[in-house]
Amino acid sequence: MKLFEPFAIKNMTLKNRLVMPPMCMYSCHAGDGRVTDFHLAHYAAHAIGQAGLIIVEATGVTPEGRISDQCLGLWEDEQTEGMRQLVDSVHAQGSKIALQLNHAGRKSTTAAPGHLAPSALPYNNHEINYAQMTAEDIAHVVEAFRQAARRAHEAGFDSLELHGAHGYLIHQFLSPLSNQRADLYGQDRLSFLREVVQAVRTVWPEEKPLWIRISATDWLEDGIGVEDWIGWLDRLRGELDMVHVSSGGLQKAPVHVYPGYMLPLAHQIGQGAGLPTIGVGYLDDAQLIMHALESGSCELVALGRELLRNPNKFIDLALRYGRPDLVPPQYERAYRDQL
Repeated sequence: MKLFEPFAIKNMTLKNRLVMPPMCMYSCHAGDGRVTDFHLAHYAAHAIGQAGLIIVEATGVTPEGRISDQCLGLWEDEQTEGMRQLVDSVHAQGSKIALQLNHAGRKSTTAAPGHLAPSALPYNNHEINYAQMTAEDIAHVVEAFRQAARRAHEAGFDSLELHGAHGYLIHQFLSPLSNQRADLYGQDRLSFLREVVQAVRTVWPEEKPLWIRISATDWLEDGIGVEDWIGWLDRLRGELDMVHVSSGGLQKAPVHVYPGYMLPLAHQIGQGAGLPTIGVGYLDDAQLIMHALESGSCELVALGRELLRNPNKFIDLALRYGRPDLVPPQYERAYRDQL
């Protein structure tokens, strides 16, 4: 079964196809963006649970680019050592680890001043407390992505994910519902993302995987959709190695949510762009997880809430589907009646 098969992308080989997606933990209680004991224990626990790939939560490339003041950051060199410890703790348990870099744009709730957006347009019913980005602002944020990627490499991360989903800054530039600029960044809405990717590529080693998490659709009239993303990914061909397919988040939208509801999006993006995909979206049921991989909907399967509930989900699946050899020896006594 594919879940138990390795997956190779560039110089990174995963021991299985189960991914822990990035989920904000809001646990930097000092507000400094640095890794805490909680982060070390949290991510190591999921590596012990045998997740093949762990993607660390959205990490701000600037202080005001965090989603909240309690989010991780990598905007200064002093934050690198904690990230290195985090990488080492996951590697010690045999998993690979990626970092998701993010700028929240108009969705930032930090106390730091200077919240930014492509255009000063309303976001749901929130007050507009952000300014339209100037050319200097854009250049500053692009450089911040580059420097954060450099630090991520120095910390030893195996791979890097750019957060282009869920209504954060990259997504804001891409959607016509949040970007109504008259300049180049509005005329060609891919421009900002392309500059970020090109900047990151100057410091991120070619042999290490680089990919993007996307909202394949805004679920809104006149918003972006699958065909937009297929076209953009074609224009970025050779720059990105994989796509993590999610949806929505730009603003309130009528979404019919059900187990596996985003798998068709992953399949369409993968087929249209010719890239491997990570599928996600209420993939709690064992049979649905297996079907997602065996049917070719995606190459990797990400479990969010389910892995928060059960860090040992992979072990449960291994036992259910006849692979008791994949149970860590330290945990065998807990499953002795099933081995």
